[in-house]
Amino acid sequence: MAELLLGKEVNGALNKRISDDVLRLKERGIVPTLAILRVGENPGDLAYERGAKKRCEALGAECTVMSFDEKVSQEELLACIDRINRDDKIHGVLLLRPLPRHLDASVIENAVAAEKDVDCMTDLSISGVFSGRNIGYPPCTAQACIEILDHYGIDCTGKKAVVVGRSLVVGKPVSMMLLQKNATVTICHTRTKDLSSVTKEADILIVAAGRAGVIGAEHVREGQIVIDVGINTDENGKLCGDVKFSEAEKIAGYITPVPGGVGSVTTSVLVRHVVDAAMRK
Repeated sequence: MAELLLGKEVNGALNKRISDDVLRLKERGIVPTLAILRVGENPGDLAYERGAKKRCEALGAECTVMSFDEKVSQEELLACIDRINRDDKIHGVLLLRPLPRHLDASVIENAVAAEKDVDCMTDLSISGVFSGRNIGYPPCTAQACIEILDHYGIDCTGKKAVVVGRSLVVGKPVSMMLLQKNATVTICHTRTKDLSSVTKEADILIVAAGRAGVIGAEHVREGQIVIDVGINTDENGKLCGDVKFSEAEKIAGYITPVPGGVGSVTTSVLVRHVVDAAMRK
């Protein structure tokens, strides 16, 4: 049976460091503050918003929500972002996505100041991830994968890492981050031919395909480290990942559960980025 890589264990250490930095900032009269921009009432957005606010409050940071009707104009949203960019008391911005179709997401995302872009929304921040330069911040979910590996003392140097998924939210950025940690990285996706032959070669397997159960026993080998980024709902309405946990757990050496794995670390990483932005300021 695989050893579980638990998000709560990672959060315990990560949150201690965050809380200590928040106290140091407050001693200087600085309160790390996140602004969340939400358009509409999407249940998923509301759930993530509640989680982010709760984590901010628990760690001593502040969180302000700016919500808009789903018919908001692009001009109104851009004006709000401009005000946030110029507000020295706001250190991080989280724009909940996807946005309604009548809005130009690229224009709106890139209007956010890079130094306040705490979830890698802008092209400039993405370029920072790919170039290895200290521009903006990597996506919180991709960073959460790295935090888990680091917390459990998993050295990526020289290891074969396979990432299943090619999105700019997880797949591509986490691949670049693994390269920076000296892993040899292969990127796959749901159209990769003979996927199992590639995934079985991995020492570290990160799955962010966005499809429930895409990875099963036939894709995993003994001793592997499996990081399941997926958050899906099964036929019984229960949360599940992209990996068939009951199958992979019997084979892999280490595995993250869903829930209780990567997702639970993501909001802590978000607050970490806000606090770092306040410290840079």
